[in-house]
Amino acid sequence: MKNIVILISGGGSNMAAIARTAQKEHWQEKWGIRVAAVISNQLDAGGLSVARSLGIATDVVHHRDFASREKFDAALMARIELHAPQLVVLAGFMRILTPGFVAHYAGRLINIHPSLLPAFAGLHTHQRAIDMGCKVAGTTVHQVTAELDHGQILAQAAVPVLPGDTADTLAARTLTQEHLIYPQAVRSFFARSAIRAGQD
Repeated sequence: MKNIVILISGGGSNMAAIARTAQKEHWQEKWGIRVAAVISNQLDAGGLSVARSLGIATDVVHHRDFASREKFDAALMARIELHAPQLVVLAGFMRILTPGFVAHYAGRLINIHPSLLPAFAGLHTHQRAIDMGCKVAGTTVHQVTAELDHGQILAQAAVPVLPGDTADTLAARTLTQEHLIYPQAVRSFFARSAIRAGQD
């Protein structure tokens, strides 16, 4: 079984998009791919109940229970490893991960960022795009590396910046595209992995 572990901090809408797409398209039956677990660093993350409603195992590793970022990441890694994942997906996981964590999952850790990287890495992407007068914004699925928002780009989708847009309206328009491209990028990750395995 090719297991996916998804990390969330909030409502988990991208997690739900991936999980629902996997179920709708029968990933497990066709390719042996499944969302094995959803893990949050927040006890009250709304996405946990969504995951449970989809029949997915959930867990919480609360970051405030640990004295350092390294100890939290070590505990998180231990919980993730219980599910032997081939892919770890960040879906609104609001923690900066340590280099050791990123190195452990190198090549199988992906994230989605609400801009057309390499433009507007970091925070406040929608407002920055509006302030710069951009006509187009978007979202990017990328490999996670030690350098924030600089890993290999796996998928992108563009959205128009409309007259009168606010950061919130642009974010909402971008989110609809995130829900489309993130499941596609996850599916493509496993397709590429299968091709590489066949070449070895």
